[in-house]
Amino acid sequence: MSTVLAILAEGFEEIEVTAPVDLLRRAGVEVTVAALGEGIHVTGRNGLTMHADTTLAAVETREFDCLFLPGGPGVAHLRADPRVRALVLRQQAAGRWLAAICAAPAVLHDAGLLAGRRYTAHFSVAKELPAILADERVVADGNLLTSRGAGTAIDFGLLLVAKLVSPAKAREVAQSICA
Repeated sequence: MSTVLAILAEGFEEIEVTAPVDLLRRAGVEVTVAALGEGIHVTGRNGLTMHADTTLAAVETREFDCLFLPGGPGVAHLRADPRVRALVLRQQAAGRWLAAICAAPAVLHDAGLLAGRRYTAHFSVAKELPAILADERVVADGNLLTSRGAGTAIDFGLLLVAKLVSPAKAREVAQSICA
């Protein structure tokens, strides 16, 4: 069974977390939602408070098949936390999956991982990430999976299922939700 670590920071974009996590869990993937801060309750940009499974401090030394970074204003917290950068670099060095949606590809940029890669991201970070494939809803480039934003969260979740489980499982999950 594949494992995913999703990191929640205050101000995360709710749809960008809930849609992919839901689809991954439907596909049988073990998803651990970890709060960046000390508590397990994290409030998103639109005031929805999510109950994380654990804190990042409790799981940061574990290995996961995929590291998933959601977007929203919370990306500023992800970018400022040296643990997140260390996890990103460790994940890349091991050749494991890195998934980022909306503004979160900026975290990968900060770690020096986007040069020469194909990726997409939210238009709000286009000045920092001039090579964004702005017309692409989701982009897979090797172990790097990116998506534009909240409106592409289901596409992104299904891409994660296709890569972490199988394309057949992604089709099955898509059909079950009428996607």
